[in-house]
Amino acid sequence: MAELFLVAGLGNPGAEYQQTRHNAGFMVLDELIRRHGADCKAWQNLGEYAKVCLQGKDVLFAKPLTYMNESGRMVSSLARFFKVPAQNMLVCFDDLSLDLGHIRMRASGSAGGQKGMKNIIELMGTQNIARLRVGIGPKPAAFDTAAFVLSRFSRADMDVLSPALCKAADAVESWLANGLEKTMSRFNG
Repeated sequence: MAELFLVAGLGNPGAEYQQTRHNAGFMVLDELIRRHGADCKAWQNLGEYAKVCLQGKDVLFAKPLTYMNESGRMVSSLARFFKVPAQNMLVCFDDLSLDLGHIRMRASGSAGGQKGMKNIIELMGTQNIARLRVGIGPKPAAFDTAAFVLSRFSRADMDVLSPALCKAADAVESWLANGLEKTMSRFNG
């Protein structure tokens, strides 16, 4: 069996959460799925996934549909079933501490307050999972954090975010083709 890679995009399911800041990870995955004409299938009532050949590698695109806090249920289940090691995984999600439209890739570390990533780390049993964070900040002082991350992007926000989502998808493709170090050097500017 060929070595597999897994790219997960985090968000919340349902129409009420579409185009919200907390769904930036879903948006990156949607861009990759669109680019590569992937067909998604259901995975154990936990989410959707697609298998594609990308940069000469077999890659699983995973979209947990369990709500953000339980994203690890689908990601860890898929990783175990397909025997994807943690070093072959990349998780895409929103980050309030990054300005809107900025992206940042890291090799490992804590969840940094992101509950979906926290659940993945807990269920995978390691912090050594690459992550691609998409900036959705800064949060206006008057906003409650939960209300802000669940708010929809304005048209002006989308003008900034849309190219960033394309750049994030480019970063995923670079990670697969060139590895993490070269990708971080290129995209973490």
